[in-house]
Amino acid sequence: MILYLHGFRSSPQSFKARLLADRMQQLGRAAEYQCPQLPASPAAAIAIAKECIQAGDPAGLTLIGSSLGGYYATWLAEQLGCRAVLLNPAVKPPRDLEKYVGVSTQYHSDQPFEFKREYIAELQTLQIDRITRPERYFLIAATGDEVLDWQEMVGHYPQARQQVIQGSDHGISEFAEYADAVLAFCGIASGHASTAST
Repeated sequence: MILYLHGFRSSPQSFKARLLADRMQQLGRAAEYQCPQLPASPAAAIAIAKECIQAGDPAGLTLIGSSLGGYYATWLAEQLGCRAVLLNPAVKPPRDLEKYVGVSTQYHSDQPFEFKREYIAELQTLQIDRITRPERYFLIAATGDEVLDWQEMVGHYPQARQQVIQGSDHGISEFAEYADAVLAFCGIASGHASTAST
């Protein structure tokens, strides 16, 4: 099973989430893909993620986390011992999201939501200072990320499989080029040629 965790202010309507959903549909494996809408509260987001995966076997689970979802995926992977793909992951969101305390709107709708100060403390409880078993992780980081520091990402996942994209952006606009490698890491053959290894 694949559980996709989207980023801050994002949703299941994000480009990467929809692209992977479409690929899984094409492969006849749509039932093995989930991408829930995550609330602003990190504690509540983790609770929803746990609900999605509680019935499954960690050995067959891969988390895919984008931006803030990458931070959540890292914490969950360390708790569960499962694989995780990190797409321009947030490494220090308690620091980076401080400026977003207050009311914001979602990217894919005008729906407002409040990011409360207490959520910073919730984020701090999910901090993983050092990953274990780096072979469980696949990092995709773009040097052109205009939101987060790609070098911080690379440094946070030492010895993990890493794909550093020269240029690009925070949303990884050319993600379609990497989707097959991501699915291969998840243990799903895409039917396309891929250089991915697990």
